[in-house]
Amino acid sequence: MKLFKSLNTQIFIAAVLGVLFGLLLNTLPVESAFHSASLYGLGIASSIFIGLLKLILVPLIFTSIVVGVSNLQAHEHGHRVWKVTVICCLTTTTIAVTIGILCAHLFQPGQGLHIDLFQQAMSGFEAKQQFSPSEFISQFINGLLVNPFKAMAENNVLAVVVFALLVGAALVAGGPRYEVVHGFLNQSFQLVMHIVGWIMWLAPIGIFALMAKLVASESLDVLGSLAKFAVVVTGSTIFHGLVVLPALLWIFGRMSPLTFFRGARPALITAFATSSSSATMPVSMRCAEQNLGVNPGVVGFVVPLGSQMNMDGTALYEAAAALFIANLVGLDLSIGQQVVVCLTAMIASLGAPGIPSAGMVTMIMVLQSVGLPAEAVAILLPIDRILDTVRTVVNVQGDMMISVVVQRFSGMNGSATESTPAVQPSVSTSPD
Repeated sequence: MKLFKSLNTQIFIAAVLGVLFGLLLNTLPVESAFHSASLYGLGIASSIFIGLLKLILVPLIFTSIVVGVSNLQAHEHGHRVWKVTVICCLTTTTIAVTIGILCAHLFQPGQGLHIDLFQQAMSGFEAKQQFSPSEFISQFINGLLVNPFKAMAENNVLAVVVFALLVGAALVAGGPRYEVVHGFLNQSFQLVMHIVGWIMWLAPIGIFALMAKLVASESLDVLGSLAKFAVVVTGSTIFHGLVVLPALLWIFGRMSPLTFFRGARPALITAFATSSSSATMPVSMRCAEQNLGVNPGVVGFVVPLGSQMNMDGTALYEAAAALFIANLVGLDLSIGQQVVVCLTAMIASLGAPGIPSAGMVTMIMVLQSVGLPAEAVAILLPIDRILDTVRTVVNVQGDMMISVVVQRFSGMNGSATESTPAVQPSVSTSPD
């Protein structure tokens, strides 16, 4: 019975039951009292759940990014190591997001379907989606540099992210002078995560309501599109892990991909089994040190930080998912809007803690960055657990690969005994 205590299992069961209940409603006359009452009740339950997720979105984004960036202050004596690490993380994440966007364009999952259920949420978006390139750049910059309190009140997530990055950078620059502020924000982050945990108690009910309402209101063709999307995302993630990352490792790390996979195999298997880069971290560190010959100081910094900030698979998935949802609601995203999706997916993957609830909230962040309905997250959750296994393997692979590259460019060798203080993230056994 321990299996049924898992949040992922409960969400999956709720999604299946929601589909079955939606099919049952489809067999009833639309004018029947039970059909009308059921849709009304499902609408209330789903609105409460989505409303709570929107409520916690801005506090989670602000505190998680500030805390994540400010953790770099513990490594002020390893400037070269963390600079190379950050450059590598941004590079691989950018490539992953690009692959996700290109594959979504190439295979176009969801194209041709129009989900009427989300049209009300999209009604206010049409008037503001057409801009010339110069107007878009101007609007984009003006949308980023605004009063942070106004941005928080209006759910302007990109402006909140910019302010959070500035606060985090200031904490790094100030060092011990802002120790009290750093402690306060760290406690604030833990407090927000506690509230997120409460909200997730309602996740199975919310997902049941959303899926039942979707199936009862829409064509079942959406399930076929969902399967196509799962195949596209899985294939593109595997391509990133088996082709792109090994090529970068060979070029910049001067290590054979076969040597890497042979040494990293225990960690990759553990990542696939647990779907958690945080839970896999001890195995990843052992493999990097003993099997790949990476300096313990480099491993102690890169792997823990990477388990929080280097999530190529997650970024690829969220970027592709945004285009999939756009296809479902019949919205043709402009190039500028796709750039916003890419940036937001990168930031969401960098700032998201390794738990399913936070991942759900940051997925809403990506959707809302271009005006897509937050309710659409319900379509993705039934397949999220399956896709999570593959993307977590790629996340863990990227951490170990970057440690090899960082060692080469930092000038440290594997026999060194001096180590850089390691990041101490909160370790979660929940999936990414």
